Amino acid sequence: MDEEIAVAAGDDAASVGAALRLAVSRIARRLRQTHAVGDITLSGASVLARLSREGADSPGSLAESERVRPQAMAATLAALEERGLVRRTQDPADGRRSVMTVTEEGRQVLMDRRSESVQRLADVLGREFTAEERNALVGVLPLLDRLAERL
Repeated sequence: MDEEIAVAAGDDAASVGAALRLAVSRIARRLRQTHAVGDITLSGASVLARLSREGADSPGSLAESERVRPQAMAATLAALEERGLVRRTQDPADGRRSVMTVTEEGRQVLMDRRSESVQRLADVLGREFTAEERNALVGVLPLLDRLAERL
């Protein structure tokens, strides 16, 4: 693993991209493995988080924001709606359009999921990383956020 990460030490964009993809994928996979069977999907969690953070939105706008096809968003929203995690209502400005909002149950599922992942991350960061290493990670977070927005 360290050999693969060392390749990214230079400024070669392809090498950095490959090492970053590998590291992020490993983290995401490990965090996913901690969630219970039947838990919401990653795309479902992302939609819940967006609705919770940004408020009501249309299915089309959500698909665009999440960079998925409208059909994929429709399936994600249907699954969330079936579980009572989101609610569909008419757009007050345009009655032909629907908007989605997160329900209280959806907020609770999102909070529980975050708490579980955050606790797992906090445990490892506190036990296996020095304060200096944690500070280095904090320094990279704005870059990772900017990268996520540009993808």
